[in-house]
Amino acid sequence: MTTEHPYKSQKEITFVIPCFNSAEYMDHCIDSILRGKGNIEIIIVNDGSTKDNTAEKADEWAARHPETIKVIHQENKGHGGAVMAGLREASGVYFKVVDSDDWLDPVALNLTLSKLRHFIASGSPVDLVIANYVYEHTVSGTQKVIKYRGMLPQNRVFTWNEVGFSGPGQNILMHSAIYRTQVLRESGLDLPEHTFYVDNIFVYQPLPSVQTLFYLPVNLYRYFIGREDQSVNESVQIKRLDQQMRVTRIMVEAHKLPEGAGNRRLAGYMEQYLGLIVTASSIFALLEGTEKGLRMRREMWEHIDSVDPILKARLGLRLPLVLGANLPGPIGRRTSVALYRTARKLYRFN
Repeated sequence: MTTEHPYKSQKEITFVIPCFNSAEYMDHCIDSILRGKGNIEIIIVNDGSTKDNTAEKADEWAARHPETIKVIHQENKGHGGAVMAGLREASGVYFKVVDSDDWLDPVALNLTLSKLRHFIASGSPVDLVIANYVYEHTVSGTQKVIKYRGMLPQNRVFTWNEVGFSGPGQNILMHSAIYRTQVLRESGLDLPEHTFYVDNIFVYQPLPSVQTLFYLPVNLYRYFIGREDQSVNESVQIKRLDQQMRVTRIMVEAHKLPEGAGNRRLAGYMEQYLGLIVTASSIFALLEGTEKGLRMRREMWEHIDSVDPILKARLGLRLPLVLGANLPGPIGRRTSVALYRTARKLYRFN
């Protein structure tokens, strides 16, 4: 008697593409994913586009590839609302978000799909697959590859116990993460609507539900940097400080560390990543340049203290980034901004 494969009825992976007035660049993104050979699913989420023909383009793509592409049309709910709409409809064993102005490298994509296919065939697919990503700086015409060598074992399944210390830039971001879909669902992930920067919640909140990992050292995701209206543009981030603070609050409340992580090394990584988010919130509050920004920063620290006073002390004392972004007094604030400017030039992160 043969037993039916537990994943036989599922697609291998669902790619979700949130689109909001994306007609200018979404074709490149979709075409890059279609170069992948395998039983894939692409869900285009038209998130209330009104200024261009995003909706029409999405429907045209679905008409040309009905076995692969489906479209969700919804009222505008923001990036988080679009990702959650895709997650609810996903039929893939694995799940990956690709923003509509980004793209995937075809060679790396097919290597990744081959590896996912192997995991699925085994009947015990790993929970989180990680690949490199590449910053594509269009203004300067340069690239920066983010790799996880030294932090993660390569080309084999491993657990959090084998994860090393992360170096500069070696955080697991949405660009590098491919989750098993059921892990996301069982983790209780619920991204807020009408909020930018929810990708940080996406790669933080589900982590304690991840038991097995695999690092494939290929340069899969190409992350476009250069549009003036891009969410990671510094001036845009300052204007959306309230949303950055909202994301920080959600992440602080997501897990009580270290016990909420369920693993000592994972707890260390999560605390370091949370510290990075607190650092960003602190710096953009300073860059806001008014009493409003300083008030929001005070309220952030008051909230951390109310949720977990011990976490507040650990973040402020153990992590140099957090300490450097929260130096006291006017001179300290100016020094914090100067340190940020230097780091930005060195690492070119936005």
